[in-house]
Amino acid sequence: MIHPSYTELIEAINTNNEDDDTTMSINSRYSLVLAASKRARQLIAGAKPMVAGAAGKKPLSIAIDELYQGQVKILAPEEETEETAETAEAVQTEAAVEEAETEAAEETAAETETEEN
Repeated sequence: MIHPSYTELIEAINTNNEDDDTTMSINSRYSLVLAASKRARQLIAGAKPMVAGAAGKKPLSIAIDELYQGQVKILAPEEETEETAETAEAVQTEAAVEEAETEAAEETAAETETEEN
């Protein structure tokens, strides 16, 4: 059996969120999957893990551990748009840098090929 089970995870998230009015409570497996997948995408995009022992684990496993330990808060949709925009901007910037590096490498390779001929 997978630990924590989805019922234990939902209970832990809702227990950790009782103290804070800005966080949402989770009522279904669907909400849990959305929250975990969103955090996993943030980790893939370069966010730092908030739990110890994350080295070598997959992003989804880290996201579940963070949710279970109460390190990540699930915000209402209007509050999370700013955070999502920042993450998306960072990913776009990184993609633009990689694209520029690729173009520069291709130009260098083309110049080298032209010189050889």
